[in-house]
Formats: sequence, C-alpha cells, structure tokens
Amino acid sequence: MIQFDQEELVKATERFSPSRLLGKGSHGSVYRGNILEESRPVAIKKPSIGVDHVSNDNSRKLENEIHVLSSLRQSPYIINFLGTSDVDDSEKGKKKKLLVMEFMPNGSLHDLLHAPASTPPSWPKRVEIAVQVGRAIQFLHENKPVVIHRDIKSANVLFDSSWKAKLADFGLAVLRMDSAGHSHHHQASQPAGTIGYLDPCYTTPSKLSTRNDVFSYGVVLLEIISGRKVIDITRTPASIVEWAVPLIQKQRVVEICDKRVALPAFMESTIRHLLGVAARCVSCKEEARPSMVEVVAGMDNCLSKRVKTPSWTSLLRSLVLMRRKSSKFAKQRKQQAKCAAEKCGGCGDKTHMSSELTKGKLMLREILADITVK
Repeated sequence: MIQFDQEELVKATERFSPSRLLGKGSHGSVYRGNILEESRPVAIKKPSIGVDHVSNDNSRKLENEIHVLSSLRQSPYIINFLGTSDVDDSEKGKKKKLLVMEFMPNGSLHDLLHAPASTPPSWPKRVEIAVQVGRAIQFLHENKPVVIHRDIKSANVLFDSSWKAKLADFGLAVLRMDSAGHSHHHQASQPAGTIGYLDPCYTTPSKLSTRNDVFSYGVVLLEIISGRKVIDITRTPASIVEWAVPLIQKQRVVEICDKRVALPAFMESTIRHLLGVAARCVSCKEEARPSMVEVVAGMDNCLSKRVKTPSWTSLLRSLVLMRRKSSKFAKQRKQQAKCAAEKCGGCGDKTHMSSELTKGKLMLREILADITVK
C-alpha cells in the first residue's frame, strides 16, 4: 500500500474540481486524477460532505473500506487498491483519509444495462460478466477472515479498460469473525445494503452471513438477464424478484430475457441454467441458497459442456445445412453428368465424374468437421 502525498492528489484532481468528478456513492465522491510521476489515471475517493454526524459516518465507512481492501490479496475480480492519503480538514483540524484505486474507464454494469445511450451487451458478454462477479464474491467468501460485502449491486460492478468486470465499493463490507471466535474488525451494527438487492432475511445483526451476498448476487443475475431495473414502480410487480421467480418456476424463460437483444439458440441452455441459479440464490429460505463455491462451479461446468458438446439445436441446424448442400451438390453433379454425356456422345466423362465425386466427399468431410467443432 502506497502512502500518497496530499498535495500530489490535490494537484492530480485540480483541487477536486467538479469537472473531475466520476460519481457519488453512499459514503464518498470519486474523482479522476492523473499521478504525474507515473502518468497514469487513478480514481480517488473522498468522504462525502454533510452535517457533522453524516460526515463522520462517511469518514468511518471510507476508513472501513480502506481496512477491508488492505486485508485482501490482489484479485483480477476485485478493484485494485493502490494506497491512501491523509488530508487536512481545515474546519475541524482533523485528518481525513482518501482512498486511491485503479481507474475503471468503462463505467458500471448499471450504466451498461440501463443507460439510454448504452448498447445492450451481447448474451455471451452477459454470461461472462455473471461469472466474473460470481468469482469476485467467491474470492471474498474464501478470504481469511471472510469478507461479506453487504452491497452487491450492478452500480458496484465496474469495467476496466479491457471490459473485465470488477467488484468495488467496500464501505459497508464486514470482516467476519473466524470459527475460533477471534474478532477481525467486525464492525457491523444494523443491517445495511441497497433496497431491491438487500436480503429480506437480513433483519438483525445476528442474521449476517455470506448468504446475504448470495441473495444480492441472485438479484444481479436477474438484472443482467432481463435488462430490467431491480425496482421499477412503473411495472407490476415492481420487484424484479417477485416478477421473475414465478416465470422461472413456470419455465417461461424467454419472457424474462432482455428483448433488446435476440437470444441465440446456442445460448438458451446456459441462460436457463443461470436463471435456475438466480432463483435458488433469492430463495426466501436461506438454507436453500447455494454457496458461491457451488454457484461458480456450476457455471463453469455448464459452460464447459456447452463448449465441448454440441447442443441438439446446433447439431440439427448443421445437419439441415449439410442436407441442403448435399442436395445442391447432387443437382449440380446430375447436370454436369448430363452435359458431359452429351459432349462425349453418351459415353460419359469418367475422369470428370470422379473429380466431382471427390469434391463431394471433401465437402461432406468439411460439414461433418464443422458439426464436430460446434
């Protein structure tokens, strides 16, 4: 962890100019800054200003985020924590912490799914994002001590320059006590999270568990697949969970899928699997929810099967294509044989015919090879 100089960050953000503001979260504002020595962009989070008790609470959340991120080893699925800086609070004569992270230039998953100007992601990309977010949460739950994020949502999934999804915003995260009962900065008091993603079973501090994150992940899965906001008061029911789960139970998968992008036949089984996972994750019975290890392992298994084994629909399309090509070739061969017979007085050009048959066999091999690959 690097301790950045206060003046360096003030200069990098042009004194935290509004033109440098990237966005505001529940407890902090994020600015883009350029570290001059390394000539690279970074994201700098500072506590949001408010009345005294709100400002103090935001500062505590930011310090908690720093504590949690500094306890994690580096992961390709978690936003990269670079360092901190102490900034003087001139009004109160105190030091405030700033958080320095990697800059994520491609916005959030929420923007990608819901911003009017955004192009909806393809179905393979949606599956890729779902897997990456799942692995991020699995990484947190396998950490020692366990990290419970408590605010899994599409706005906290950010994209780097390569459009890889990473989980961010650890202000509400909790380092949970281990099995031996040793405390590890277990600062959770009242339940916290975002309406629509928040587990309804998480009603008291004693109900805190990794299953709360699993519920939120299930909501994000439904959001990724449907392209619908998790709470939409213009629809009935307004909750994405109340709307989607009955449809999943009735196997009405197509009705859930985002209508802006046609669902390819070869993706149907994968999306069906993800919807099944989502339904289990948002189960009102906590014990029925899978662990993130189960979720990710199931996804990996589903995807490997789709890659290695052709689906029946894909095979059928290939066979139909093969039949059409074969029929077309047969007509061409018949026509060529007729022409050859007329030219040579009915004797037929056996060399010519043999050449055409060889081409036909090659074409058949290519088609069968194509079926095997798919």
